[in-house]
Amino acid sequence: MSNKLKIAIIGSGSTYTPELIEGMIKRKDILPIDELVLMDIDARKLEIVGGICKRMIQTENLPCRVVMTQNLDEALLNASFVLCQIRVGKLPARVLDETIPLKYNLIGQETCGIGGFFKAMRTIPVMLHIAQRMKELCPDAWLINFSNPAGIITEALLNHSGVKMLGLCNVPFNMFKSIRETLQAEHASFTYVGLNHLSWITAIEQDGKDYLKTALEMGLNSEAMKNIPSSGFSKELVQMAGAIPSSYLEYYYFKDKKLNLLKESELTRGEKCMQIEEELLNIYSDSQLHTKPDLLSTRGGANYSEVAISLVDAIYNDKQEIHVVNLLNKGALDFMEDSDAVEVCAVIGKDGAEPIKVHDFRNKHIIDYMRMVKAYERETVAAAVSGSEDAAMRALLMNPLVGDYNAALNCFNELKEAHKDYLPLFFAKETQK
Repeated sequence: MSNKLKIAIIGSGSTYTPELIEGMIKRKDILPIDELVLMDIDARKLEIVGGICKRMIQTENLPCRVVMTQNLDEALLNASFVLCQIRVGKLPARVLDETIPLKYNLIGQETCGIGGFFKAMRTIPVMLHIAQRMKELCPDAWLINFSNPAGIITEALLNHSGVKMLGLCNVPFNMFKSIRETLQAEHASFTYVGLNHLSWITAIEQDGKDYLKTALEMGLNSEAMKNIPSSGFSKELVQMAGAIPSSYLEYYYFKDKKLNLLKESELTRGEKCMQIEEELLNIYSDSQLHTKPDLLSTRGGANYSEVAISLVDAIYNDKQEIHVVNLLNKGALDFMEDSDAVEVCAVIGKDGAEPIKVHDFRNKHIIDYMRMVKAYERETVAAAVSGSEDAAMRALLMNPLVGDYNAALNCFNELKEAHKDYLPLFFAKETQK
């Protein structure tokens, strides 16, 4: 890495970007950023969001150059860190992922089920293109990705590109924070095992004492994400699992209930996000505003800057800190393949992340569930990189939220057509005719 610290944010028209700027401002003494490049393909959002980001930086007198661009190569050239938060097809594509599956009695959701599958189909080819340009323009840079589905994107990039990357999610951070507060154990450390959006806390330790048994007896739940209508887990369910599930497991454990809630809901989450986004863009447009507004916390990104920028800090300053990241398993969990992307605790320093091995793991429920969903994820990546419809159907039949061949096939065909502009590989055969 060169001495100059250049950070590029790809997808910086996202209304979350001020969160990242806040994290950079907070660490201005230990992250001496020379250049910050805000890149997006949406000129309107780039200008509005870029405007408030510039004002936040000027107000705090950060001596860094801020560049706004729609050119990916300009953003990547000589970058030290590339933060990716892209949404291919923007929020309207998300709404299609949420609404079309409901016709087939399937859950429509951004990262789970067939909706999440199509988000992966649209996103993986673009992420692989970004990784390929990075190898040309900033070969030593770290790619830190929080575009969803983060785990599947990690699986694709680490097995199909030579880029240095880590996948990131704010779910573990929020789980840890809420459990420390509930148990009044502010220095608790955790064993966290899973895949992105399919994860459990399997140990809670402080001062040599394991609090998990206490937590299970209480039927302790961690705080749900803002973007999930949550009803929580019963004491019996938590005890059955033998661990504290992340709130995304509500989609798997209460599939029918979630499906009915989605069908009854007047607006999908994506439609609500479109409203929040327009409100935020309107607020951000105020040239007097130079701090992050409170409304931002009503999206699912709480503590997002803390998670992302503290990871940059840990790598840049070789902190040897423990963070939860998505990375290749490499023996951390002996029941998963080395090449499987998993979401676990890892020690972070200048050379990246070293996953912490979980010894003697015997929770059969978690082992079986992870293997089942990982089989889906592997086939999903195979479909995304090849455009194979057979791989796509094999993936969907393995997904616990899909499973039915006819529903999967009919929904797949409708979503494929709806997202045609973003799925060149699936339509390549037709254009060759």
